[in-house]
Amino acid sequence: MTLQACADLVRRGDPDRFLATMAAPPPARRILFPLYAFNLEVARAPWMVSEPMIAEMRLQFWRDVVEEMGQGAAPRAHEVAAPLAEALPASAAPQLDALIAARRWDIYKDAFEDQAHFDAYLDATSGNLAWVAAQALGADAAAEGPIRAMAFAAGIAALLRAVPELEARNRIPLLDGTPDGVRALARRGLEKWHEGRAAQSRIARPARAALLALWRTGPILKAAQSEPARVAGGHLEDSEFARRARLLKAQLTGRV
Repeated sequence: MTLQACADLVRRGDPDRFLATMAAPPPARRILFPLYAFNLEVARAPWMVSEPMIAEMRLQFWRDVVEEMGQGAAPRAHEVAAPLAEALPASAAPQLDALIAARRWDIYKDAFEDQAHFDAYLDATSGNLAWVAAQALGADAAAEGPIRAMAFAAGIAALLRAVPELEARNRIPLLDGTPDGVRALARRGLEKWHEGRAAQSRIARPARAALLALWRTGPILKAAQSEPARVAGGHLEDSEFARRARLLKAQLTGRV
């Protein structure tokens, strides 16, 4: 039940967030590693079993964990639950619970109901994760708009990267998976990305460590917009050198 256990989980299961967290100041890592380990556990819970009821039980475990955290109860003896409760204030519990609830969609094979459902899913997952991290690092209310805008864009980018695997698992990840639909979605993501980036000055410098995990968003969305076929083919990745260079720039400038 240590920070190292959380870091190891993130390193193995979410390498982009691991690199981003290692680029953050050491004090921020004590918050980000437990939070990202929690997110990883929740995100993969629907995929670890084939029986929906068992997946629901796995998500309910985490809902119970964050409910107890919100009530100020002693944390469970769990390698992620205990560090999470130590890293975050009780006030973060409702947003984490909403994140878990949104992940129930991943259990089943239903398509998104409509645009509102799609948007709510991205805001509850990507948006709440980034905002909880930023708040824990000192962001105030003025920063919520730009942080959620950038996180929404990052959620679109992550979903586009996951399209081949999701479709292979008989899921329907997009409202419109045609080339025109992919192009329009990527364009919308870029609009939200630029909207958030333009207002980064409203985010306190220590809280910007929460944005490092979003550093790949712009290039992925640009690639999907210019060549939608790369989404279905799983070819949105750029070079290791380019990724590292962008992360270094974000680390040095404090801007993604």
